[in-house]
Amino acid sequence: MTITGLLPIGSVVLLKDSTKRVMITGVCQEGTTENGTKLYDYVGCAFPEGYLSADQNYLFNNAQIDRLYAIGYQDEESLLFKERVDELIVQLRAERGEE
Repeated sequence: MTITGLLPIGSVVLLKDSTKRVMITGVCQEGTTENGTKLYDYVGCAFPEGYLSADQNYLFNNAQIDRLYAIGYQDEESLLFKERVDELIVQLRAERGEE
């Protein structure tokens, strides 16, 4: 699946090689890897359970999404936010030498 830009919070997706759906709860997230830190498009939680604990959140990118089940709530404020964050995440990745 090809996605341009970020999906809104509340969107429900299935990640590749997964059987459990994930609901997006945040965007432009930093996570720790073996090589330091990495910028991810999203953080999410299990769906339909919701947030269970900090160690049960999932960091992932658009390229990892296999299927989109639902698009989260969008209004004027969220669309303006999306535009700014779409630009910011490209800039941050360029500065870090990521994807």
